Parts: sequence; structure tokens; C-alpha cells
Amino acid sequence: QVTVLHTQIRDKDTTREDFVFYSDRLMRLIMEEGLAHLPTEDIDVMTPTGVAYKGAAPCKGICGVSIMRAGESMEQALRETCRGARIGKILIQRNEDSSEKAPDARYNYAKCPKDIAERQVLLMDPMLATGGSAIKAMEMLINQFGCKEENIMFLNVVASPEGIETFCARFPNTRVITSAIDECMNEHKYIVPGLGDFGDRYFGTN
Repeated sequence: QVTVLHTQIRDKDTTREDFVFYSDRLMRLIMEEGLAHLPTEDIDVMTPTGVAYKGAAPCKGICGVSIMRAGESMEQALRETCRGARIGKILIQRNEDSSEKAPDARYNYAKCPKDIAERQVLLMDPMLATGGSAIKAMEMLINQFGCKEENIMFLNVVASPEGIETFCARFPNTRVITSAIDECMNEHKYIVPGLGDFGDRYFGTN
């Protein structure tokens, strides 16, 4: 099923409406997989038959943090699966003129709930190429907001092998959930085969 969805969103001839539809389906699967890895605590509830059921509940509250702009596309999947989940925003502007397309420190912004350090954090960005933006977002969450590395999970649609390696080397205690690791990056630091600019195709700005 994941391959079927990827086939639709990677096709250059897919319409924007279909791209959004199939991307939303795929991101819902990614979100569900991420939630399955969050820690839980035992809890008993009483069923209508009068017999207790030994179940589970999340140990902590959940906060999604989207890396703007493309990461905002994953917020709907979070809202559909986590009622009342808080959502923070991080803006990281890349320097497109640099060879590594590294984050430009002059244009960073973050707005997160005050109690985010006490929550499980789901960092969301559909594309992981060099890893620069995701690493910068992690540094901001840890250094500015006091989040613990092990309490952050990175949710992603498509990653490059280089990006995964760089990110995991920097944050070995953060779990990464992705639906695809592509072949490589090209000389322009674009993921190949990739799917183009996710944000442009999703929001209709290409």
C-alpha cells in the first residue's frame, strides 16, 4: 500500500488534488506508526459487560512541531489521530545559494507551547535531504525549549541516505519514522528519484 501511494505522489503528471489526497493518506499511515512507538502506561477501564479491560494510555501529552512550510501538511494527520494535540511551528530558512543549502541563521522562528518540554514531541517534515533543517529544528527544541532528545520523534515521508546518516549521527537517541529512503542526493542536493518540491506540489505554489 505504501508503494502504491508513493507511485501516485512521485508521478510528475499527478494533479495537485490527487497529490494532496494520496499524500494525506500516506502521512496518516506515518503518523499512526509514530504513535505506535510512543511510551504508554497501564490503565484499567470498565467495559459495558461489567468486566475490566487492562489497557494502555500515553504516558505524556503529545505536541506536534511542524517545520514550515512543508511540515504543516502533516498537521492534519496529527489532528485526526490525536484529539487536542498541541502544535508548534519552527521556521528555518535555507540559504539556497550555498552548496549545502544550509540553514540561514538570520531567518529562524519558533513558537511552541510553554510546556513542550514535558510532552512527547513529534517533529514533522516530509522531506529530509541534507538534514540541515531537521538538525537545526532539533537544536532549537533542545536548547531553546528544554526538550530531551529521547522525547522527540522525527516523522518524515521521503529521506536521503545521507540525510538519515547525518541526522542519526547527531541525534542517536531520536527515533526517525519515514516511509521511504531514496537512492541519493544529486549535485544540487535534491533527493532522487524523489518527488519534487513537496511544499509547492501540496500547497499549489509550483
